[in-house]
Amino acid sequence: MRISTRPLSAYPLFLRPFFWSQKRRYGVVLEPGLLWARVPKLFAAVAMLYGVLDRSKSPLDPVLRSLVTVRVSQINWCRFCVDINSSTLARRAGSMAKVEALDHWQDSTLFSELERCVLTYTEAVTYSDQQVTDNMMEALQQFFDEDAIVELTGLIAFQNLSSKFNSALDIPPQGFCKLPETDPVKVNDPAP
Repeated sequence: MRISTRPLSAYPLFLRPFFWSQKRRYGVVLEPGLLWARVPKLFAAVAMLYGVLDRSKSPLDPVLRSLVTVRVSQINWCRFCVDINSSTLARRAGSMAKVEALDHWQDSTLFSELERCVLTYTEAVTYSDQQVTDNMMEALQQFFDEDAIVELTGLIAFQNLSSKFNSALDIPPQGFCKLPETDPVKVNDPAP
């Protein structure tokens, strides 16, 4: 990592419940949390935003949310995010199949029409040399109302924030998921 974490005792008391929650959910305190927490109010804001986007009453299916977070993480070379989000995707999907196929989703039969539509949109939002088109928006509107599209866009934007932060600071994976080998050229080349 390019920035060091501090001992847990060095963080303000109001952040301790966040760390306790991470340890209970994942078995460890997450390295990115310890870095975001170097600016405590920033960490609290990011944690609250994540909580809103990953809530159980989201209009976005949990598997779909995980597909988005893994794909954005692959594009942004975030090893930590690919690790933790792939673990979540595998648990939510019930297998590693979609995790293993995600970096070449266009060629896979595992993904539904809805998932393909969302992944196309996710890549258009994430790759800086692409733009969202009216056709993409019309395709999304076949599946989602406007509020859900706003939430989907917020999730993609959040995951770009998170994965770019972690990638820039070279946060390593914490061993949540045994990951398949990926083709870095395919993962990082924009879709045609």
